[in-house]
Amino acid sequence: MAFKNLFNFKKGKTTFVFVGGKGGVGKTSVSSATAIWMANQGKKTLIVSTDPAHSLSDSLEAPVSNSPTLIMSNLYAVEIDPEIAMKQQQAQLESQKLSSGSEQAMGLDILGDQLDMASSSPGADEAAAFEIFLQVMTTNEYDVVVFDTAPTGHTLRFLSFPELMDSWLGKMIKVRTKLGSVASAFKNMVPFMGDENDPQSTADLEETKRKIDEAKKVMSDPEQTTFKMVVIPEEMSIYESDRAMDALNKYNMHVDGVIVNQVMPDIENCDFCQSRHKLQQKRLALIRQKFSHQELAEIPLFKDEVKGIEKLEEVAAILYEGKTSDEVEKDAILL
Repeated sequence: MAFKNLFNFKKGKTTFVFVGGKGGVGKTSVSSATAIWMANQGKKTLIVSTDPAHSLSDSLEAPVSNSPTLIMSNLYAVEIDPEIAMKQQQAQLESQKLSSGSEQAMGLDILGDQLDMASSSPGADEAAAFEIFLQVMTTNEYDVVVFDTAPTGHTLRFLSFPELMDSWLGKMIKVRTKLGSVASAFKNMVPFMGDENDPQSTADLEETKRKIDEAKKVMSDPEQTTFKMVVIPEEMSIYESDRAMDALNKYNMHVDGVIVNQVMPDIENCDFCQSRHKLQQKRLALIRQKFSHQELAEIPLFKDEVKGIEKLEEVAAILYEGKTSDEVEKDAILL
């Protein structure tokens, strides 16, 4: 099977592509190359950076903001900034306070303080990323959404959000239902309790839970969501990726493809190069053994930095069109 055949497209449904791996293995380059290739195939594509240390704009050599930015035909990009997302929510709260009574305003003040703490708390980046996922999941505005994920630990926290949110919302609905008329005694202290005579408060919780349940189905559906792991031929990267795959299985997410990046060629008259090449060949054998159930693809170590649309298109040609680095260089000369 060719690596490009690891994508499934359903008419009217967004295909989600997660690109993960250890820090420093080239996830952003692979994500950007994938998004560019998709866009060149005529797919309306969004690439989302969930890494707190954003490098997407550097990779694309184009400004990327907190909202979808057009990079080229069919390609949009966004870098998630949880601080900006929290500020937007704070602005909405301030607007609500102006038209609220004193008791409700007090509750909104408490919620505002909670948002301030949440914006700097562990998991804020993953929470903001998951909110974007929910938005693009339900609209089907894009044919493809590529997630340039943070290093493994962040990504696993992000993927755990559906389970955590589902559990939390389930408890909130049970509490709201059990309390019934007693809920009014708590509504000033806990704003989300709402009014016992207002079924909308419970309905909102149930609607959010429905979206979370739908997100869980989409993320675990191999026909709609795919995960690609990027590794380099080094033991630390290989073993961390192997452990990450075990963790992903717990979230019913299957890694169907492994991309081996920065593979060195066999260069004569260079003892250092040949030594590194021999070591990498041993690690490549380990990769083939450990990831025998996944489709494998290799990207050579480029002599230049991989950034900018043209260079990323070269990576895409190697990855998805089966071209060698020599063929890509010849094509570039002809152009």
